[in-house]
Amino acid sequence: MPDFASPAALAARLADVGYLADEGLAMAGFLALRLGRPIFLEGDAGVGKTAFAAALAEAAGVELIRLQCYEGLDASQALYDWDFPRQVLHLRAVETAARGELSADELEADLYDRRFLLARPLLQAVERAPCVLLVDEVDRADDEFEAYLLELLADAAVTVPELGRIVAEVPPVVVVTSNRTREVHDALKRRCLYHWVAHPTPEREAAIVRTRLPGIGERLAARVAEATARLRALDLVKPPGVAEAIDWAAALRALGLPAPGVETLGVVLKVREDIELVRAADVLT
Repeated sequence: MPDFASPAALAARLADVGYLADEGLAMAGFLALRLGRPIFLEGDAGVGKTAFAAALAEAAGVELIRLQCYEGLDASQALYDWDFPRQVLHLRAVETAARGELSADELEADLYDRRFLLARPLLQAVERAPCVLLVDEVDRADDEFEAYLLELLADAAVTVPELGRIVAEVPPVVVVTSNRTREVHDALKRRCLYHWVAHPTPEREAAIVRTRLPGIGERLAARVAEATARLRALDLVKPPGVAEAIDWAAALRALGLPAPGVETLGVVLKVREDIELVRAADVLT
């Protein structure tokens, strides 16, 4: 992994690849790289947690490996699985070639070889490092799934019962994200550096919009950022994230409109009650 001289140097490199990190997030990323520690990023949906992992991988010039979490996720989807069809084919080929000269124990031992193991994202990260491993939205997975991550977060290693412990030659940079739909266990958090990713200020959000939409007018970007901030100040079910602000600006540019209005709320808000609340609050006039 590249050795950035300071958090500011990392922030500048992230800006080069289109991600504008604030001082706190740049500090967390710098320490993760320098100390070889995982990062736990928590915050509302759409504040740029997932995009940070992708930008960090691009800035460092390494592969991004992503594990998208969901309810019911287990080791066969996250860590490894056995290629049973290939094992059966191998078994038949060996039996034919050996004509019964091999014992059952020898055949069974041969079947559980690394070449028959299908590496899922966690094992891929250990074997392919240096890389950035993104464990995205860990709060969507069941509580029990977090136990699969502890060995990887603490020791850059995973254990496959049939093969033993596999340790990364170079620890991957692990970014774990959570939208805080449930509390994540302290055992996982203790193994990570922690950073709360807040919504950006209107000034920084306007800069993000201009970065992601080259050629957009500064005035329109500023108006979108200010309007998005006013929406977040309301008691909305789903406050808009940075991604929605970018979509809003793109829609306004496509329509040739000079400023955000209620007619385009469907771009930035995705809940009917939120749209009705904004209309009633009259904050876009």
